[in-house]
Amino acid sequence: MNVAIRGGYVVPVDGEPISGGTVLIQDGRITAVGPDSSVEVPAGVSIVDASGQWVLPGFVESHAHLGVHEEGEGWAGNDTNEMTDPNGGRLRALDGINPAEQGFRDALAGGVTTSVIKPGSGNPIGGQTVAVKNWGRTVDEMLLRHPVSVKSALGENPKRVYGEQKRLPSTRLGVAAVIRDAFLKAQDYREKRAAAREKGDPFERDATSEILVRVLDREIPWCQHTHRADDIATAIRLADEFGYRLVVNHGTEGHLIADLLAERDVPVIIGPLFTSRSKVEVRNRGLRNPGILARAGVRIAIMTDHPVVPIEFLVYQAALSVKEGLDPAEALRSLTVNPASIMGLDDRVGSLRPGLDGDVVLWSGDPLDIMNRALRTFVGGREVARFDETRGEHVVVDPYYREA
Repeated sequence: MNVAIRGGYVVPVDGEPISGGTVLIQDGRITAVGPDSSVEVPAGVSIVDASGQWVLPGFVESHAHLGVHEEGEGWAGNDTNEMTDPNGGRLRALDGINPAEQGFRDALAGGVTTSVIKPGSGNPIGGQTVAVKNWGRTVDEMLLRHPVSVKSALGENPKRVYGEQKRLPSTRLGVAAVIRDAFLKAQDYREKRAAAREKGDPFERDATSEILVRVLDREIPWCQHTHRADDIATAIRLADEFGYRLVVNHGTEGHLIADLLAERDVPVIIGPLFTSRSKVEVRNRGLRNPGILARAGVRIAIMTDHPVVPIEFLVYQAALSVKEGLDPAEALRSLTVNPASIMGLDDRVGSLRPGLDGDVVLWSGDPLDIMNRALRTFVGGREVARFDETRGEHVVVDPYYREA
């Protein structure tokens, strides 16, 4: 798709804002960003007048359950957790996503164009995560990257799930042991596989060990669901033991050990922030926490954990975190370049830079002002959502009946 968005207040996020700027998108990719006077628009390219509007990259949701936990569908639409095996490394969120779920339309209305969709936190090892664009007919069309990481959980959730089944793990000790055992097995598997390949011998593959070897080899990060400070310390201990790249997810009490996280360059995908204190381990949830982490030097991304918090509220969590001390520039980074870089997607999304995907959102003003809204949303240069002033709601192009 070829389009030039002209005349707006362009906020690349990883560069200085441009008043009266142009974002040129050709064949779905950004090819130029700059002042209107410096960007030549080729003949035949559609022009979008963004005068009086803010132009930003589409937001990146780095921890959601879109399409695997469908809103209002009960058990029939909930494929978040396969709570029959504590080690679900071979499980893939990719295989359970329904693109027709309402949450994808809500995401576009909130300016969120990319989501990392993760299995749930009922298992010590929940499965493989996937990054998708939030518009398309099939997950294969929407696919940005797979796998993006492996999801793991410490704390209350897995010990409750398996404790109720009178199985291992029913304690924090047991949860850590399941993870440790899995990585020890994966280390042995890697050595046996290498020996078999060297000899040219046949080798029986194991899907769970295969993905964990990729984590051990630091090809993909380990996304660790963890709330309490002591559980975060366990996550760091396990990462030190096996050498994988750790990304703390939730990090509710991360602010209590922010210096340790910063020293080890462990990023935190923090949230959800609009929830009640529904269990013991989230009693220290607070909107001040993102700012504390960021000021300590921790790279943060804000997430909704949709449907725990509706995905269109992603930007509001950032805005209220600014009210409680988060720097506004860092708040925008926590929705764009930070989640993209943490999840290894910054070669495709997260900022307005030539070479990246043409995922652009036009806002009525500063998105951190809750009175402003996303007006037009583009994915790969295609306009897929627009706010209809007459109807007072966002209208999303139906991907199943789209125009050619």
